[in-house]
Amino acid sequence: MKDKVLLFINGEPPKSFPDPEKYGLIACTDGAFHYLKNLNFPLGKLDFISGDFDSHSGKDENIYEDKFIYTPDQDKTDFHKALEIIVERGFKNVDVLGGSGGEQDHFLGNLTVAFGFKDQLNIRFYDEFSEYYFIPKNMIINDVKNKMVSLYPFPSVENITTKGLNWPLTHGSLSITSRIGTRNFAVEDEVSIEYEKGDLLVFIGRNYL
Repeated sequence: MKDKVLLFINGEPPKSFPDPEKYGLIACTDGAFHYLKNLNFPLGKLDFISGDFDSHSGKDENIYEDKFIYTPDQDKTDFHKALEIIVERGFKNVDVLGGSGGEQDHFLGNLTVAFGFKDQLNIRFYDEFSEYYFIPKNMIINDVKNKMVSLYPFPSVENITTKGLNWPLTHGSLSITSRIGTRNFAVEDEVSIEYEKGDLLVFIGRNYL
């Protein structure tokens, strides 16, 4: 069974698309709908398009109107409201494209939204430079040798130990106000990360060497 969601949101448009057949549900926010149309994404593959639709012209989009889910709540972002729909439909794993780029407050806001759903959904962001996601307190990441691995505390992590990185940590601490763990890289194909307290965002980049 295809248990994964592909979600497009309104950041930097992706340079390429994953295989739609790998997903059980494909969705976008109304802002992302515009770039998907311009990039000739097969819009018929979309299961829903959500948002307040304040940016829609309404001229050539009527054929997709049955896929529109109107979410007018201005106290939540379109990304937040799309994730709520995904939770309601019973999915757990979400690949997000368009989460970065453009205005950086949107990027930080998207991370904050994902943090709020980390106990309900496994959310992975993908962009031109890296993939990034919140990880549990004990995790092994495979197939990463020579890739950049950045550890970003959100906002702090205590008693963290890593193996397989060029600059390992042993019972260390990270905090956005003092020490973060960015721009490290994997010297082994397998990297293990354990920590005792806090929350940690991991960025995995393209080949470092």
